[in-house]
Amino acid sequence: MDSLPTEIFNPLELDSFVGESHAVLDFLSDYYKDVESYPVQSQVIPGYLKKGCSDYAPDSPEHLEFILDDVRKNIIPGLTHWQSPNFFGYFQANASTAGFLGEMLCTGLNVVGFNWISSPATTELEIVVMDWMGQMLKLPQAFLFSGNGGGVIHGSTCEAILCTLAAARDKALKDIGEDKITKLVVYGSDQTHSALQKAAKLVGISPSNFRPIATSSSADFALSPNDVRMTMEQDLANGLFPLFLCATIGTTATGAVDPLMGLGLVARDYGVWLHVDAAYAGSACICPEFRPYLDGVELCDSISMNPHKWFLTNMDCCCLWLKDTRSLIESLSTNPEFLKNKASESNDVVDFKDWQIALSRRFRSIKLWVVIRRYGVANLRNHVRKDVELAKHFEGLLATDCRFEVVVPRKFALVGFHLKSNPSIYNDDVSKLNRKLLEAVNASGRAFMTHAVVEGTYMLRCAIGTTMTEERHIEGLWKLIQEKADLLALPNDD
Repeated sequence: MDSLPTEIFNPLELDSFVGESHAVLDFLSDYYKDVESYPVQSQVIPGYLKKGCSDYAPDSPEHLEFILDDVRKNIIPGLTHWQSPNFFGYFQANASTAGFLGEMLCTGLNVVGFNWISSPATTELEIVVMDWMGQMLKLPQAFLFSGNGGGVIHGSTCEAILCTLAAARDKALKDIGEDKITKLVVYGSDQTHSALQKAAKLVGISPSNFRPIATSSSADFALSPNDVRMTMEQDLANGLFPLFLCATIGTTATGAVDPLMGLGLVARDYGVWLHVDAAYAGSACICPEFRPYLDGVELCDSISMNPHKWFLTNMDCCCLWLKDTRSLIESLSTNPEFLKNKASESNDVVDFKDWQIALSRRFRSIKLWVVIRRYGVANLRNHVRKDVELAKHFEGLLATDCRFEVVVPRKFALVGFHLKSNPSIYNDDVSKLNRKLLEAVNASGRAFMTHAVVEGTYMLRCAIGTTMTEERHIEGLWKLIQEKADLLALPNDD
């Protein structure tokens, strides 16, 4: 392989910057043109990449063409292609031209906006964009900078939950005493994302004080305010202190929506911090027909949603709003000498370093700003509605084949279904049958789905929302599922 002369080294030489950037753009353009032809789930085996890589880092620089060739030959086969129109697995990671352009600006400008003076535009644009997003969701004024609250852009909902939980913990311990941390209790449902349990561990909540309250299909797997109230009453009777309740708009397994109004009243009665995890379905709530799912948010303390899931904003981007920003700042702020400055000391500016875990932060707001401006609210709503209609279409296809049934009612663009038992072959082991069906679909490379278990029932999740997915892909998925189900009905040696 040819190497470049080591004595020529200018890491930001503008001619090569332009030329090599164009080469990468051409590479990515070709990737998107071809992505539908790749196996959606990577077919490699563990450790495959070691065989294609040198044992040692190169001492001399290498030509970009050779590097991109290695990406083509060694990296692409090891990817599960999240941007494939046949990706129906986890909740999507949307990509778009505007999202990519915004990410280019974020990466290209490469500023670190931890406080206002480090790059005033990064802070001030984030304030503007967070208020735009809050207004699109019709959040109460109390959550906006234009009111008495405010918002911050994190990388993920996991961070948002961890930070709000830390703020709730510190606020509570001020009242009940620092030594009472072992008495604090965190509440969610059995459908709540595992990020809540991880965050509780990280802020020092005893594992025995984490309450995943059971839900049921009779209530569409939504968290019952009465069950929460009874659980909190029992904890109080046992000398514990209810601290934090997490409600969800669009749970991972079932797309369930927890009732914010009822939970908000319970949280208010017990002085509990109520956070709303709207990571997936929060984007849908910019549509008037879905906004009622946020009714009662005025009783909540914080809410987060992920534009990188369903809002055409490339990874990573999570919006978190709070009514009481001071609690978050008091919990997370530090003030080392090297960061002291007149602007911060004036209290006339926001220093977002005090709203997050890390000190450093990316210019994520410019990415979201470009997406909103480039597409407009009307097109963003249409994007969500298109995916919901595709999910309805898939649900309708399932109804045409008596071998299948929808396990939970469709919510948003998520459909949970399974193949009914074939007792002559599988002895009524529906889980085994559907595991084999999922394995067969994914092994084909023609589509990718994941699974969930609800009330003991193993089901396949079809999460629709990849940017390039069209009706023909839904129909192709359905034909593939039927084809694999036909094969499962044949006698075999298993």
